[in-house]
Amino acid sequence: MSYYQPALLLCKYNLQNVVGRYAVRLFRKTEKVSCDNGGLQSMNAVHQPKKKGPVPVNETEIGELVNVSRLKEDLQKGFDQLKSDYMKHLSLRSASGSIENLQVNFEGETYTLQEIAQIGRKGSQLIVVNLSGFPTVMKDVLKAINDSGMGLNPQQDGTTIFIPVPKVTKEYRESLAKNAKILFQKFKDHCRDIQNKYIREVKKKEKEVSSDLAHSVQQQIHSMAELYVSEGEKVMIDKQNELLGKD
Repeated sequence: MSYYQPALLLCKYNLQNVVGRYAVRLFRKTEKVSCDNGGLQSMNAVHQPKKKGPVPVNETEIGELVNVSRLKEDLQKGFDQLKSDYMKHLSLRSASGSIENLQVNFEGETYTLQEIAQIGRKGSQLIVVNLSGFPTVMKDVLKAINDSGMGLNPQQDGTTIFIPVPKVTKEYRESLAKNAKILFQKFKDHCRDIQNKYIREVKKKEKEVSSDLAHSVQQQIHSMAELYVSEGEKVMIDKQNELLGKD
């Protein structure tokens, strides 16, 4: 049977002027119609749910339940970190240019690599990191290098780490572009964590305020986080285009 099935719809267009004239139209089996106001309308078209846009943000209203300045500061901090990581670690010369400032977390403190290691080079294609003066931080340094997004492949030999500097090939560009997405996902997770933290604050005050206010503030906090995620995604796309040589 054909996908379309004839259906004779007896709907008068206008009883005053067109008496006895009827409309004939083909509809899909599942489509409903109405004959309101003398015209044919597809009920599927009329009753399509409207897509919800982002909830408008009213900082004054949010401020009734949480510290808005601190919320924005927490979200902005993650955004600034994303841009900093992209600038320091995701450029085609990042391996030799920014390894000194690579951040290493050790026992709750953050150090730059050059603060805890001797960094040298053998030619233009090999970086040598000497940790003989601070060997206990080896594991954390290796983790920092692997998580940096620079596409490096460190090799440990005792208290020394050898880091080959990758040649700028198509594969290397694609690897960096992939790492840009990984760093963005970390930023996105950061925004979700901040969002959930402040929503929990609101929920603790639900009994003290109207349910409408509590619900509205939660939705607005979500909207603020999404705005930062959206901006971060734009930065990621620009960085990926730069790394891949696209306009």
